[in-house]
Amino acid sequence: MTVTTRFAPSPTGFLHIGGARTALFCWLYARRHGGRFVLRIEDTDLERSTPEAINAILEGLSWLGLDYDEGPLYQTHRFERYRAVIDRMLEEGTAYRCYCSKERLEGLRADQQARKEKPRYDGRCRELTEPPADAEGQPVIRFRQPHEGHTVVNDRVKGKVIFDNAELDDLIIARGDGTPTYNFVVVVDDMDMEITHVIRGDDHLNNSARQSNILKALAVEPPVYAHVPMILDEAGKKLSKRTGAASVTDYRDAGYLPEAVINYLVRLGWAHGDQEVFTLDEMIEYFDIADINHSASSLNPSKLDWLNQHYMKTLPPAHVARHLAGHLGALGIDPGAEGAPDIEAIVEAQAERSKTLVEMAENSRFFYEMPARYDEKAARKHLAGAGPILEALVGALEALEHWRAEDIHQAVVGVAEEHELKMGKVAQPLRVAVSGGPVSPPIDATLVLLGRQTTLARINRAAEWAAAQDGA
Repeated sequence: MTVTTRFAPSPTGFLHIGGARTALFCWLYARRHGGRFVLRIEDTDLERSTPEAINAILEGLSWLGLDYDEGPLYQTHRFERYRAVIDRMLEEGTAYRCYCSKERLEGLRADQQARKEKPRYDGRCRELTEPPADAEGQPVIRFRQPHEGHTVVNDRVKGKVIFDNAELDDLIIARGDGTPTYNFVVVVDDMDMEITHVIRGDDHLNNSARQSNILKALAVEPPVYAHVPMILDEAGKKLSKRTGAASVTDYRDAGYLPEAVINYLVRLGWAHGDQEVFTLDEMIEYFDIADINHSASSLNPSKLDWLNQHYMKTLPPAHVARHLAGHLGALGIDPGAEGAPDIEAIVEAQAERSKTLVEMAENSRFFYEMPARYDEKAARKHLAGAGPILEALVGALEALEHWRAEDIHQAVVGVAEEHELKMGKVAQPLRVAVSGGPVSPPIDATLVLLGRQTTLARINRAAEWAAAQDGA
């Protein structure tokens, strides 16, 4: 048996964090067992499904690196197949036509609710052999649900779940206009695509009994089900757009690396001992459905920040730089422009000082463009009265034969010794002069990245600013 999993989103919105985790779990399980991972787009809700949502799903999976072996497969392309299976079920007697009007069904539901009974179809048309005299319009097609005994789902996360068949009504599998319904098309797709393991959110647990019974009616063994507990917000409540139900691309745009998001997602409901950081190969090696937590997990943004900084520091600078480039571009900066500092060197210099790529890009802006203004507090503290120091620095740096970090460091030390100042009294005015603020990578590394010409121009500009303040 080839293990085959599927990720089957409805394209009615973006790929949110819960859906991404489901996709990851399915992908990891298939990869661990040398199986197949299928992407299926469940787009039968024609009114709500949009091309934009489909693109957002594909974009999110691509960014995360979750490649699929088959797909994307679209349910709207398979309507002929669904009709053929329905015809077969009608012929075999596992489905029947229901002629009940909308008004009758609404009245039945109201009466049951008034008696505090669970609303369910009463089976009026279940044994009909021909349309009733009062039939109007096109009938719907219902599945002939077994009403005796129990349906047992041996869920790999929830354990044995027992459903009383008497509580399962004869659900509609095709509407009056012929379009199939969700629970039916899912079953046909899982059957045709030979899905062996269905890993999905536990909000689908109740569907598993109905889907299992339809599969059995089609003489197909149901797949292994694993219903994963939901993800909660930091307060332990259901996710909303306001509290963390963001799209995967929102995490990308906020400056997180895909490796960090993947690592963050895998730990939302799964564990391997006390390990927190995993390579992708380790995730594939260790992941097992049996280790999925039985209770809901909660978002922890600080953990994601920590992971993101870890990956910014440990991944190859060229890889991080590729992702950083887009965030620099969003600031109007062309990192590949002639004379621009090497972006990989920027990553190496800034990784310790940034939690996200957005933060890294903003902190690195001064490497690419002259700061429009000085940080007011830093300038008042470090530049005011520092004209002589800045002029001495210009002289010392201009005299350097080689523009190297060790030579720059010695030049700055020499100015400090000459003026009998502590290093900070020289380095901080220099830092504010070239960066516009009080924070940057080590000053020698900063000046190397800026280059000789830019460095000297900025120090001279700061010296003029300091002189103007002194004369004011």
